[in-house]
Amino acid sequence: MALTQGAKGWPLGTNGDIDGKPLWQLGACDLAAAIAKGEATATDAVTASIERMRAVNGIINAVVDDLSDAALKTAAAHDTSFKQNGPLGPLHGVPVTIKENIDQKGHATPNGVDAFKGVIAPDDAPIVTNLTRAGAIVIGRTNTPEFSFRATTDNELHGRTMNPWNDWASAGGSSGGAAAAVMSGMGALGHGNDIGGSLRYPAAATGAVTVKPGLGRTPAYNPSATAERGLLAQLMSVQGVLAREAKDIRLAMQNLVNYDPSDPWMVPMPFDGPKLETPIKVAFTKNTFEFELHPAVDKALTTARDALADAGYEIVETEPPLLRETAREANRCLFGETIAMLGPDIRTHGSETVQRIFENYAEYFEPYEGHDLLLGMAKRAHYARAWTTFLAEYPLVLTPFLPHPTYAWDRDAQGLEGVIEVLGAGIYSYSMNYMGLPAGIISANANDGLPVGVQIVGQRFREDLIIDACEAVEDRVGVMAEILFGREAAN
Repeated sequence: MALTQGAKGWPLGTNGDIDGKPLWQLGACDLAAAIAKGEATATDAVTASIERMRAVNGIINAVVDDLSDAALKTAAAHDTSFKQNGPLGPLHGVPVTIKENIDQKGHATPNGVDAFKGVIAPDDAPIVTNLTRAGAIVIGRTNTPEFSFRATTDNELHGRTMNPWNDWASAGGSSGGAAAAVMSGMGALGHGNDIGGSLRYPAAATGAVTVKPGLGRTPAYNPSATAERGLLAQLMSVQGVLAREAKDIRLAMQNLVNYDPSDPWMVPMPFDGPKLETPIKVAFTKNTFEFELHPAVDKALTTARDALADAGYEIVETEPPLLRETAREANRCLFGETIAMLGPDIRTHGSETVQRIFENYAEYFEPYEGHDLLLGMAKRAHYARAWTTFLAEYPLVLTPFLPHPTYAWDRDAQGLEGVIEVLGAGIYSYSMNYMGLPAGIISANANDGLPVGVQIVGQRFREDLIIDACEAVEDRVGVMAEILFGREAAN
């Protein structure tokens, strides 16, 4: 049963309210501010999120490793430190979750695979270090599909993560546990990562806000790794967060963009870029190529366009360069590398479901091999150059994310047609990873009670501009989580 269909009796407020909201409903900015002003303690905030987690996680199944006891001890230490020296950092006392495919010292990093549940992290991944150094407190680790390579979150190790809005719908993947946790109040921020849409699919599915960072923005490294990832995986995969409000993404990323020498791709530069001349040009397209554009997505794009125009942006309807070609090359290269490097593990340790899905991936995307793969990887620069040149004139691009609203939770397991609908249609998703460009998701509409997301792409190293634009859309549409919590309270 979905969260909003059976929430009677669940706690709507513990450990005090702030501005009429229980602490677990507050976003990272508001909660950090309340703690800094002495209106709440870290223990209050963590306790409220833990109680919320214990109340709803049995239905949602987003958090698969409950770290409540350690979190409460950490919160108590934060409170002691606060009395003596003030906040430890900008995220002091903010409860967060960590996706179970990156290392957290002393905990398993199974990546959704039962055979890997004995892989215990010898140290924290840098993204965990950056969050906790800023004062955040980890309350649990979240679910991910097998090998983190599905656009829905289900596996034989932990089971399925539910979408908090509706039990029919996917919570997205591979950061579906992170999105479902944050949208149902289990932490103010949810860590996730994205190699082809794994932050953005869950955001679009659940109504969370996210920005997939560009290449070199946030550090990535798993101390438990016994071998390096493939080159495209290194270039395409990034670490980020999901939140309920755009301003919380800004606060989180200001602390995630913290140089770590363990990631040789990371560029040591500040989060905020220089002011641009106004009005900022936004390229706008509704083109979904061979895929039919759903009326709800059409409406969401129109709403986002109008919101940006009213906020002072200059909207120019134009087609970005080589998008369809970029998407085709991206998947032929990525799946060529993935099947070559992960294929043996998938065949040995993957479920029958994920093996069938990978067979469908191979049939549809026609992965490159050998010399063709080398040529395809070399041509990546051609597509990236076309886009960076385009973005020099249009610093932001408003696009569809998917041509249709949220899909059924197991749609990608329903044969080749399902894979095409879920992943094949995501041409605006994986193409951005391939080129190393940042891209955000913000909900701009609802369809049958489910959120409908749009994507905003930006110049390299200008995640700050994307967040500005997301806030402009959010100002028009509202915060999706507020609608979800309102529905819950009314039940």
